[in-house]
Amino acid sequence: MRYLDRDLGRQIRKAAGNFPALLLTGPRQSGKTTLLRHLFRSASYVLLEDPDVVARVQSDPRGFLDDLSTPVILDEIQNAPQLLSYIRTRIDAAPRRRGQWLLTGSQEAPLMRGVSESMAGRAAVLQLLPMSTRESAKVSLLRGGYPGVLDRPSTADLWFRSYLQTYLERDVRAVTAVKDLSTFRRFLALLASRHGNILNRTDIAAPLGVSVPTVSEWLSVLEVTGQIMLVPPYFENFGKRLIKSPKIYFSDSGLACHLLRIDTLAVLRKSPVYGALFEGFVASEIAKLQLNAGRRLELYYFRDQQGLEVDFVVPQATRKLLLIEAKATRTPTPAMTKSLQRLRASIEGYRTTAALVHAGVERSHAGRTIVPGVSALSLPALLDELD
Repeated sequence: MRYLDRDLGRQIRKAAGNFPALLLTGPRQSGKTTLLRHLFRSASYVLLEDPDVVARVQSDPRGFLDDLSTPVILDEIQNAPQLLSYIRTRIDAAPRRRGQWLLTGSQEAPLMRGVSESMAGRAAVLQLLPMSTRESAKVSLLRGGYPGVLDRPSTADLWFRSYLQTYLERDVRAVTAVKDLSTFRRFLALLASRHGNILNRTDIAAPLGVSVPTVSEWLSVLEVTGQIMLVPPYFENFGKRLIKSPKIYFSDSGLACHLLRIDTLAVLRKSPVYGALFEGFVASEIAKLQLNAGRRLELYYFRDQQGLEVDFVVPQATRKLLLIEAKATRTPTPAMTKSLQRLRASIEGYRTTAALVHAGVERSHAGRTIVPGVSALSLPALLDELD
């Protein structure tokens, strides 16, 4: 695996230097193990998936930990959550030792319960998403950012099929009791067709023949395992009545394209969901930028009940907002900025800037004013603006 220089590496080193333990979460195959083993080459390593290893942990957790040399990487800690309380005891016995326990986990929600109960104040928690465009020029809207796909793009379809099978059989069933995997597969495909839409659980449940609570449970599974992003509406109403449901995106555009059976760039550009996929790609890149910098994820959208909608609202400082429209075009025009101008004109008490993000790659578009108060930016230029 050649993708070692991840932007989150700096935050991981900083956290390991200030906390006794580090928990790195994120989707399966996003590169967590590779990154930790690269950053901490002298650390011992244990994969908590081998049945013999897990059986030993269950029968004698103290003895298992006694035989380890620290610092140690405990990979897939969700398979042995009982270790957290014993690790806490060892941390408390030597609280000044930093970076001794390096943990990874693919399932964030069960882990968070264990961390909050056992490791509060002792563990730094960071999240690693698939590769970003800043980390690799191979990352694209069509293929996404999973290192396994970037390594062998010609076998992307096989990789995603295998990934979904593994994800369905292991991660999903480990989190919730999904009885009918074929229906869950249909749910994933249906969800991909709603990529970039405001979430309507009833609209999803009806064609599948399942209940709304079941859809909510399945959405929660996808969210906590890092497969989807639910972007909430911005909380300030600016004197307007707002839509309150979140918008839904797949975290990795390559996976979304695979579920939609989009396998070439030509098919992508002719697809009726091209615009929604590009919008989700922008959302994912913003999320990666914020998380890789150790910042809180702050990404919202705006839509009121009169139909005024802006794709994204990003707080930048106290009472300062960046309004963003994402358009899958290489030819941005002033007509595309109408929503940005209308919302910007209606906001009082905030400093606002606005950007029309397009599908071109020219950095020379950075800072080009397309209409007063609105800049036309390529995605790389937008990320520079947000950095």
